[in-house]
Amino acid sequence: MLSDRERRFLATRKLGYLATADSRALPHVVPVCFAIPDRTLYITIDEKPKRAAGAALKRVRNIAQNPNVAFVADRYDDDWTRLGWVLLRGRAEILAGGAEHDEAQALLRSRYPQLAAMQIAALAVIAVRVERVTSWGNLSVDGDCEPA
Repeated sequence: MLSDRERRFLATRKLGYLATADSRALPHVVPVCFAIPDRTLYITIDEKPKRAAGAALKRVRNIAQNPNVAFVADRYDDDWTRLGWVLLRGRAEILAGGAEHDEAQALLRSRYPQLAAMQIAALAVIAVRVERVTSWGNLSVDGDCEPA
């Protein structure tokens, strides 16, 4: 589903934005760390120091009400020939445990060393089953200009 160019571009991005909406279609967008090994995008629910213990995050509550989500990772540059983005749309589910959950956590830990110090093993993972991919612009990763 992802082209090689899109996959390489996403591999170089460390931050993306997850858009969810509640049952009334009110949008909510947050920056997230992510990994996408195949056709599923994984986002861990890491430790949130400002959150009250046990309180579900807005993105998790939204997914429970409306699993349709979007995710975008982009590159901005003052040289506009280097602008580019990849947009994923799909249905999200919350993984509370199991083999896929554990594999996703391991993948995210390997991508983000900062997660090593966090106690995330028991925390949920958002799994977005990618249904549609759209991209635009320069998705080069080596500095060459390759507009789409």
